[in-house]
Amino acid sequence: MSRILQWSITVALAGFLFGFDTAVISGADTSLQQLWELSDLSHGLIIMSMALWGTVIGAIFGNWPTDRFGRRATLIGIGVLYLVSALGSALATDPYIFSFFRLLGGLGVGASSVAAPIYISEIAPRARRGALVGLYQFNIVLGILIAFVSNYFIGFIEGENWRWMLGVEAIPAAIYLLMICKVPRSPRWLILQRNDEAAAGEVIRMIDPNANIAEEVAIIRGTESPESVGKHTRLFAWRYRLPVLFAFLIAAFNQLSGINFIIYYAPRILAEAQLETSAALLSTAGIGLINLVFTMLGMSLIDKLGRRTLILIGSAGYLLSLCLISWAFYLQDFSALDGYGVPVLLGVFIAAHAMGQGAVIWVFISEIFPNKVRALGQSFGSSVHWVFAALIALLMPAILSQFSGGPVFAFFAVMMLLQLIFVLFFMPETKGVSLEDLQGRLIRPSRKEQAEQDAALQAQRS
Repeated sequence: MSRILQWSITVALAGFLFGFDTAVISGADTSLQQLWELSDLSHGLIIMSMALWGTVIGAIFGNWPTDRFGRRATLIGIGVLYLVSALGSALATDPYIFSFFRLLGGLGVGASSVAAPIYISEIAPRARRGALVGLYQFNIVLGILIAFVSNYFIGFIEGENWRWMLGVEAIPAAIYLLMICKVPRSPRWLILQRNDEAAAGEVIRMIDPNANIAEEVAIIRGTESPESVGKHTRLFAWRYRLPVLFAFLIAAFNQLSGINFIIYYAPRILAEAQLETSAALLSTAGIGLINLVFTMLGMSLIDKLGRRTLILIGSAGYLLSLCLISWAFYLQDFSALDGYGVPVLLGVFIAAHAMGQGAVIWVFISEIFPNKVRALGQSFGSSVHWVFAALIALLMPAILSQFSGGPVFAFFAVMMLLQLIFVLFFMPETKGVSLEDLQGRLIRPSRKEQAEQDAALQAQRS
């Protein structure tokens, strides 16, 4: 196993804990609402969405430790948050203590969605960058699957089995924490944030013993001229308008597909589709397995077909499955395929997501921002993703108490039609392009900067 692959797998384990932490709460959903006698809105806020609000905070501010202390140091801190959150949630005695520890886990999830993709994208060769960053998404869906399977079997334990569902996360959190301490620091971070070319050269040599260190350092520094140091570090500067717009749209559409709604409320949706509780929990495990298999397929194709093509394929699958599910709920006809029509269509939806948005989102956002503002850009894209996810988790218990699945799934279908338009007419392809070359393609100088560049070029010619 190459060192790059080994380090990428280790860092991507943060995604496993991300997925496990996100999905594990679905098994405790109704039990906790009944235990603490919470209203739908209170349950959505205190129990179901609290981790996601922590995730929003972690994503918004995750760029600061990622740049200030480094990618690796941030990933170590994330491991600590996961471990404390798992143990604290399992031992909670009231909904407020529970929500506090879920908040801590959410901070870890949000920060990991910033630090992990950045780290992997910065050590990966351009030809393999999509698949290697995709390991993060693979681990997310693996964590979701293991959470669903774990919930299913722990569900047979009598008593407060939700404590075991949540507490078991401490085991992979401890393993991850031990492993992450062994990865090196990012060479791009060492050069651009610490100006430590010697340490960066050692990491580059570990990656490729035959590398020309001086040439690699020059390439990394190539887009940052001495006079540009300290300039253009505001993410929302006009010159960064395209990366900011693309990150916002890809992140928003990811959640407006309904993916987290399905992951969080799959047992409730399937129960409404007239499946018994045990069958619903078992079907969620099947959904998790489909997610894993098609994520692997997406990873194998992302550097061959490209990011844009995978999103197009996924958009078609979204529209087909969401429209048919909505129709089934409107008609209240769940007899197709012996009553398993809705679970099958949910499987089609999950497959479309796994191959498309799921495989692409973290890769795409980690690629489109220049070195100088990459952590800020990743933080922005992640925070948009998690704000939408938190709003869905917060509002859905109340929405589902007023509406059937028909209008809910119809809304998500309309959003995916808008995504298809975005991909067809606006989304760029980033396959096989170096991070520095992407910077040249996507950064648009202001009129004043363009005029200054034109004047300088004219002076050189004359």
